[in-house]
This record gives sequence, structure tokens and C-alpha cells, in this order.
Amino acid sequence: MRAGLRHVAVAAAHCLIRLYLSAARINVVNEESLFRHIESGGKAVAAIWHQRFFGVIGYAGKFKAFKPSAIISKSSDGDLIGKVAVRLGYRPIRGSNSRGGKEALAAIVKDLESNPLAIHAVDGPKGPRTVVKAGLIRMAQLSGAWIFPVYISVDRSWQLNSWDRFMIPKPFSKVLVHWDNPIPVPQRLTGSAFENVRLKVEARMIKGHAECDRQVAGRQ
Repeated sequence: MRAGLRHVAVAAAHCLIRLYLSAARINVVNEESLFRHIESGGKAVAAIWHQRFFGVIGYAGKFKAFKPSAIISKSSDGDLIGKVAVRLGYRPIRGSNSRGGKEALAAIVKDLESNPLAIHAVDGPKGPRTVVKAGLIRMAQLSGAWIFPVYISVDRSWQLNSWDRFMIPKPFSKVLVHWDNPIPVPQRLTGSAFENVRLKVEARMIKGHAECDRQVAGRQ
């Protein structure tokens, strides 16, 4: 019975989220760069901030044909997120920096051998906020996938009192999804070169989000 109730709860949550977000006005920029890369045989990791993924849950279903994978934490919240991800056509790989991180990284690298796309919240699941963790660079390095920073900006939102100030778009808000040009990662990196790549991705994502936030707010 408990399993049945959980199934009903997940289905209801998924439907309510999709219905709620269907009122948002989503503008997508440069996603064709991802499609061109994948269609030419390339692998990709879409890099997002943990704070902002809620606003694109409906849009994320557009990529289910690629059967994308995503690392999702082994928490009770992760249980629900994982089940919703499955309904969107995604394949959750459970783990985080503190619990099963090495196993999850190995699993997602293995997964990218036969599937072209992974989605990764690069500062999750517990932060620090807007700090790109080394796992993203290692993932790209080992798999040969290119990193595609994705900037998600909302003109009006609520922010939760969580470590990342998690954003929930207000009804009928405008959502901008901007796919930046990809960043290839060399397979061989010394310690300093590895950190330089990590800092490069982090700086680009911070700058890109700031620019998109100004654009969606009409200040540009």
C-alpha cells in the first residue's frame, strides 16, 4: 500500500508541477548548438545551477529522446526528484559528494559511453552556491563529453530559505533558457590546469547568469 501511495503521490506531483509551469513563458536561446553537437556524434553535459532547475522541469522533457542521465542525491528529497525525473524520460543515478559520489561519477561516465547527454547541477546538492565542483570537470574529462553551460533566468520568482536560495517562478513569469557555447575538456590535465578549467567554467557561468538575469529583467 505504501508503495502504491508513493506512486500516486509522485504522479500527482508531476502533473501539478507540469500544470503550474505550463503558464510560464519560456524563451530558449541557442539550443541548436547542443543538437548539432549530438547529431555529429558528440557527447554533452548540460551544466546548471541547482538553484534554478525547477523553472525548466517542463522544458526538460524535450530531451527525453536522448535518455539523459542525472546524478541525484541519496536523500529523501532525492527519492521524489528521482521519480519525477523518470517520468520526464531521464535516468537518475543516485549519489552526491558526501554519499556515493565516486560510484555515481563512475556510473555516469559509463552511461555516457552509450548515451549522448547528461544533466548536472554543478554546485549541488549542498553547495556552496554558484561554486562549480570538481566532479563536473572530472565527468567531462573521463567521458570526452563537452560542457554546455545552461543559464536559467526568471523575471519573477520566490526564493526559498535554503542553502542555494532555491527559485520557484511565480505564475505567468518569463523564463529565459540560454545555452552557452560548449567547453571541451582535455583528457590529460595537471593539477593546476584542472583547477584553471574549473575556474573558467565557474566564471563563465556566473557571468552568463548575471547577463541573462539583466536581460530577462529588462535592464539590458
